[in-house]
Amino acid sequence: MPYLNEFLMLTLIHLLAVMSPGPDFAVIVRQSISFDRKTALITSAGIGAGIAVHMLYTLLGLGFIITQSEIGFLIAQIVGICYLSFLAFKLLTSKANSSLNNEMQVDHNPRHHQKAFMLGVMTNVLNPKATLFFLAIFTTVVNINTPMTVQIIYAFWVVLTTFLWFSLVSIFFSQQKVRAKFVSHGYIFERIMGSVILIFAGKLLWESKLF
Repeated sequence: MPYLNEFLMLTLIHLLAVMSPGPDFAVIVRQSISFDRKTALITSAGIGAGIAVHMLYTLLGLGFIITQSEIGFLIAQIVGICYLSFLAFKLLTSKANSSLNNEMQVDHNPRHHQKAFMLGVMTNVLNPKATLFFLAIFTTVVNINTPMTVQIIYAFWVVLTTFLWFSLVSIFFSQQKVRAKFVSHGYIFERIMGSVILIFAGKLLWESKLF
């Protein structure tokens, strides 16, 4: 079957990357513990949409332009570091919420859903490491002669598997038994997730060589 080996290699590399702990994982776990399953799933969809943005500009060749432009990539790094730092600060300064209880309440507020979706989008899109990652795999794993239609199928698959993975994470951490172990100390857990994101932002800052 043509392109099967290429597809399997792309899938394997992407799954290993998406399963590794990072800002996306920290945000989804936090959403699952602090809110409800529906909110976490909507955030997962936002992360999938963020991946779709990366896929779009990578296929259009804009990813290469961004990474080859020192000023362009520097701006992308600064914006990403600032956003992750802001997100980490919000989590690190979280306080105990007496309204949290072991019984998960489904949030039906569309505004909350929009915020959850955009949280997923922004966390993923503003991660400059994702830009480098997708540019790398689509220029090394994917052959330059692979038809664009096949590459688009690859892109859809990457978006889908990302959404499915974080949906599984959402479902697991929003289970009643799992959630009950964290919910009474939710603010402590949020601070831990904030620390994870802050460490990631610091790592990006170090690798960017801005100082």
